[in-house]
Amino acid sequence: MNFYLGMDFGTSGARAVVINHQASSMAEIKYPWVDEAGADLATTWETALFTLLGQIPEKLRRNIQAIAINGTSATVLLCDAIGKPVDAPLLYNDGRGSVVLPQLRNIAPLHHNVLSATSSLAKLLWMMQQPTFSQARYFLHQADWLGFLLHGHLGVSDYHNALKLGYDVENLKYPQWLEHLQLPIQLPTVLPPGTPIGKLRPEIASQFNFPGDCLVCAGTTDSIAAFLASGVTSPGEAVTSLGSTLVVKLLSRTRVEDAQYGIYSHRLGNLWLTGGASNTGGAVLKQFFSDAELEKLSSKIDATKASELDYYPLLQPGDRFPINDPHLPPRLTPRPDDPVEFLHGLLESIAKIEARGYELLEEMGADKLTRVYTAGGGAANSKWCGIRERHLNVSVVACMNREAAYGTALLARRGVRR
Repeated sequence: MNFYLGMDFGTSGARAVVINHQASSMAEIKYPWVDEAGADLATTWETALFTLLGQIPEKLRRNIQAIAINGTSATVLLCDAIGKPVDAPLLYNDGRGSVVLPQLRNIAPLHHNVLSATSSLAKLLWMMQQPTFSQARYFLHQADWLGFLLHGHLGVSDYHNALKLGYDVENLKYPQWLEHLQLPIQLPTVLPPGTPIGKLRPEIASQFNFPGDCLVCAGTTDSIAAFLASGVTSPGEAVTSLGSTLVVKLLSRTRVEDAQYGIYSHRLGNLWLTGGASNTGGAVLKQFFSDAELEKLSSKIDATKASELDYYPLLQPGDRFPINDPHLPPRLTPRPDDPVEFLHGLLESIAKIEARGYELLEEMGADKLTRVYTAGGGAANSKWCGIRERHLNVSVVACMNREAAYGTALLARRGVRR
């Protein structure tokens, strides 16, 4: 029997899922991130990658036909001519690119998705001002670099990851305004997600007992992988990923783009996956509550009643969507003495941000919301889903397959079928 491997490098950890030809999950392995002062991010990713490969049951490894990897959108790094990182990667929510936004506004079209402090292109322009840039030859996204470690081809990406670099996903090419910049670095060659790039490196195939002809495919972003896992196919249906952050994705017949609101659209066949990502979400909740406390306190919330507390829950200043402001201050006061009341206020406030996001997409011309599927850890919180349903005015259901790695495994399977 043939198997397919999807790997998810998300905000809370890395995961691997192996599926069979019928898309049934055969194995799932997790590698949580551990906060280590001074830890090298790229080395951490590489360790996670090969640890996960080694933990897949050998009887499955021997028959894996294809591999695909997803990474967090706009997590990027610079590499030298042999693929070695020349400096620390910049994470998805790193806002240092804000200093180059005035320069970028003179280059990019009005309201383009690159006009954000956290866009891949803003990060690249910031990186170009750093001393280590002279050593760099390639600009890669997290998923691109991890894929390179497996197939050995430098400078290859997919059009989901390349969107925030400025790649034109409608015409499938870099736009003229970007080419006119004549950037002194190799931008990735961009392929459709799931496209086979090359065979697994022979030494890796041998070490882990993979087939010699196992293919490594172009990847995607973590939030799109979660969407693929949901199985949503109809315009108007959406997936909200409630992980460390809040990501909304609405399937639409109309492409919607507006950087001033942090809205962008990914291509998905003949349809568009429009949405945005907010820095609010589960990471803020975990700043105040353990998983056990979240479960216990949530059970005491009356989801039918609105909280009077009005927060904008963020770990640090700055949000991307539905308000795109790198300096937006967190609002977490007043804090009541009752932890149930405090948690209710946080859940209610995040639900309002989600609802405003979908309202904004419709205002911009996307299809009207008809149903929301939920992925990520927050999908298991029934009280939160009830609060969200009250604000969204549509049914809210948990995705049957919540793991982004499962969606990426589907992408790998699709790549072999091309």
